[in-house]
This record gives sequence, C-alpha cells and structure tokens, in this order.
Amino acid sequence: MKIVTICGVGIGSSGILKVNAERVLAGLDIEADVVAADVASIRAVADDAQVILTSAEFVEAIGPTFAEVIVVVNHFDLEELREKLVAALG
Repeated sequence: MKIVTICGVGIGSSGILKVNAERVLAGLDIEADVVAADVASIRAVADDAQVILTSAEFVEAIGPTFAEVIVVVNHFDLEELREKLVAALG
C-alpha cells in the first residue's frame, strides 16, 4: 500500500504527516510505503497511491484521483489520524 502526504512545499507539514502516519500504521500493524511530497509533484508521486493525506487547502489542487483523500485538521493529533486511516482502510 502506498500513502502520500501532501503540503505546499513538500518539507514541513507533509513531513510531519509522514512521520505521524508511520507511527499510527505501526500501531495498527499495517505496512505501507509513506511518501512526503509537495502539491506540485502530486501527479508524479501519487498516481499509484491508495491514500493521500493533506490539509483542506490542497484538496482542490490534487484533482481527480483514485486514491482516498483524507483531510487532516491537526497534523500532530495521532488519534485523529488513526481514526481517519482506520475509516479509510477498513
């Protein structure tokens, strides 16, 4: 499974989401390749992703995708992230 975290520049909030998603997935015993990227590289990076984690302001820039787009409000809230990943992944 591939999960992509997206932010405006590809370093800050997507990096935080990547690390926190990896923590949550490890706690759920789910293996995934988690990749941090900027919104400009979304097409190249997320074409085979099952899940995209991002902030609300970048959803429109992602455009059409087969991936489940999850809007994360608080990038530091592991419980929010866990709930949303469990809902998306079943």
